[in-house]
Amino acid sequence: MIHRLASGLLTAMAAMTLALPAPAHAERIKDLGTFQGVRPNQLTGYGIVVGLAGTGDDNLDYSTQGVKGAVSRFGLQLPQGINPALKNAAAVLVTADLPAFAKPGQRLDVTVSALGKAKSLRGGTLILTPLRGADGQIYAMSQGNLAVGGLGVSGADGSQVSVNIPTAGRIPSGATVEQAVATGFDTAPTLTFNLQEADLTTALRVADAINQTFGDRRARAMDAVSIVVDAQPGAEQRITMMGLIENIEVKPADAPAKVIVNARTGTVVINGAVRIAPAAVAHGKLTVTVSESPTVVQPAPFSRGETAIEPSSSISVSQEKKPMINFKGGASLADIVKAINAIGASPADLVAILEAMKQAGAMKADLVIL
Repeated sequence: MIHRLASGLLTAMAAMTLALPAPAHAERIKDLGTFQGVRPNQLTGYGIVVGLAGTGDDNLDYSTQGVKGAVSRFGLQLPQGINPALKNAAAVLVTADLPAFAKPGQRLDVTVSALGKAKSLRGGTLILTPLRGADGQIYAMSQGNLAVGGLGVSGADGSQVSVNIPTAGRIPSGATVEQAVATGFDTAPTLTFNLQEADLTTALRVADAINQTFGDRRARAMDAVSIVVDAQPGAEQRITMMGLIENIEVKPADAPAKVIVNARTGTVVINGAVRIAPAAVAHGKLTVTVSESPTVVQPAPFSRGETAIEPSSSISVSQEKKPMINFKGGASLADIVKAINAIGASPADLVAILEAMKQAGAMKADLVIL
């Protein structure tokens, strides 16, 4: 039964490759989302970096307790009330991503970041540190020498020079997986594929493409994100099916019309779906100038008067005339950019114009202010 199912899936894949040419701008389903449960998991650990050149935490209690715990593993007990000098050690947090289907013995890259007042982790070595998941279980063990791209130097007078960030580094292949995470994809009643971006049209197209490939109605869109696929139980059958589904090509739905405005930086991004209804736009620059020219008034000789300052103000108003731009119905992104450049609007002015067009109902798009 297993071999017949795999043979049938491969035959369907071959027929799809030969008979169905890829549509224009099509994308693989694997680039549109992921199967539910097949995802990385975040790991975190608390450890100690040693071997620093006097740039450690010195008297941080976390470092002191960590060093005491580390040496106690080897049967060394420090006397009560005596804390070691820890300028050559630093308390750190260690993070890593555990990929889906990672097996014991595989290696992971880890990131090490200082927790306290350590000035630099350059030249340090992370001692054995367990990495735990959200459930509190240990999934990997980390240890190794740090690669730090930053540099920090300080002088006796308090002056400092820093290049990049010297208090964070990485250990390539610095962790070893100790246990795998159960994904549950082989025991769930169905397979669920989740899109990265919610879109009803794209979800329907993905379900239709899967059904056309396998010649049945095994896939159905449940909402704008999830597509449920009926599948036989068992890891081998499901892996075969998932591999075939990921390589099916689908033309995603066009993105909705949006205008993204970053008010802090003046950045404006308009996608190609934005269209403009008939509208006229006029934009002028009003400048008000107030200049002060106080004069000194001297009293007449022998008049017993006092020197005084007489204020003198001058106010002028000037308005730069700009031509009115007429947008015809269905104006595209190129038309908008050309018209805005013609009136010489700055990014701040462009934001005001787009907001006014949105309020007037002339721009059919979502205006997002960051």
